[in-house]
Amino acid sequence: MPFDDIAPLIERTPAATRQLTARARRRVRGAGAPAADRARLREAVDAFLAATRAGDFEALLALLHPDVVLTADRFVVPTPQPVAMSGARTVAESAMAATGRARFTGAALIDGRIGLVMAPQGRLRVVLLFTVTPEGITAIDVVADPERLDALEVAVLDAPGDRPAPSDAGDDPLPADG
Repeated sequence: MPFDDIAPLIERTPAATRQLTARARRRVRGAGAPAADRARLREAVDAFLAATRAGDFEALLALLHPDVVLTADRFVVPTPQPVAMSGARTVAESAMAATGRARFTGAALIDGRIGLVMAPQGRLRVVLLFTVTPEGITAIDVVADPERLDALEVAVLDAPGDRPAPSDAGDDPLPADG
């Protein structure tokens, strides 16, 4: 059945319906990141936010892979076209321009992935999704498109110092399915 036919039945747009379907398929397949990957991603995301809030350019450079790519949809700036930039220095300079907005930003589980959300006065405005490898942050996807934001499942995470430590039994402090 086409998404255009399903969307009115669930009172969503076709794009949101597609996103919901993709999320459901991932959950059915059990496509959650291993605990070690989630821990590495959480550490990188927390460090990125701390460096941005502090205006620490050198710390940002240290976190970013030299060939990092940042993409932002056309609603972020806003511009007629999506924005893409690459290179650690360029992306770090862009992050430095957002130090004021970083105070409204926090870590969240976004469709099962750890990322950042900016929600001034409790209204979701921007989401940052990260790709992290052992070499650093390799990609950042910045989303502000209201339709895409509406389709996301977001759960705010505790501050880094508030997270429970894993027990000796191997408990995972960041559940895969939020």
